[in-house]
Amino acid sequence: MSTTPRLNLPLIAASQAQKEVTHNEALARLDALAHLVFLDRDLTTPPAATDGDTYLVAPSATGDWTGQDGAIASFADGFWTFHAPVTGLLAFIADEGTLAVFTAAGWRDYGALLSQVATVSQSPSGAESRMCTVEEEVTLSGATALTSIVIPDRAIVFGVSTRTTTAITGAASYDCGIAGEVSKFGGSLGIAAGATNAGVIGPQAFYADTPVQLTANGGAFTGGAVKVVLHYFLPVVPGS
Repeated sequence: MSTTPRLNLPLIAASQAQKEVTHNEALARLDALAHLVFLDRDLTTPPAATDGDTYLVAPSATGDWTGQDGAIASFADGFWTFHAPVTGLLAFIADEGTLAVFTAAGWRDYGALLSQVATVSQSPSGAESRMCTVEEEVTLSGATALTSIVIPDRAIVFGVSTRTTTAITGAASYDCGIAGEVSKFGGSLGIAAGATNAGVIGPQAFYADTPVQLTANGGAFTGGAVKVVLHYFLPVVPGS
């Protein structure tokens, strides 16, 4: 046997000359595959790269990646080296902040890592179940303030939480809700910096994109800021 059975690392033979060549090749392969990090998995054209950069080659690759669809491409010493993935190989997808594992069915996502939107399960046709924790800091002015982030159509909302990040002026308190239900997620909330509220509800399904509304009590907002966080589940329909 001249290579290891799983990662295909070259072995040094008895009485072999220039053993350092084989040893260094094995170390380079191990450096690429151990604690594997893909900078991107959607590229078909090799990007400008520095030593240690590693990519998963997308289908229909061109240039130096031609014929290497699905391979692990690692750059070192001015050249690309290609490796075949093995079952059970775990990779971090850096530009997506997610983990993927190589299985008999190919690479399978295993959810985002502490990201705002995490896929917790996925069907073979691309349907997904997503848990979402999305935030925005809202600067306050006037009688009401709306978030630019929205509760998405078909989301199931568990709650909206808030933190007063900059002391609020002009109002004695504020409500957190939506148009028509101004205190749905909390009423008479604190204006001092550091005041918080966990505005849990139902849960409840929403059937249109809906911004969160902050409403001033006892006067209009003349200053201050509130961090608003949406907590919801979002189903994604099959892609095929």
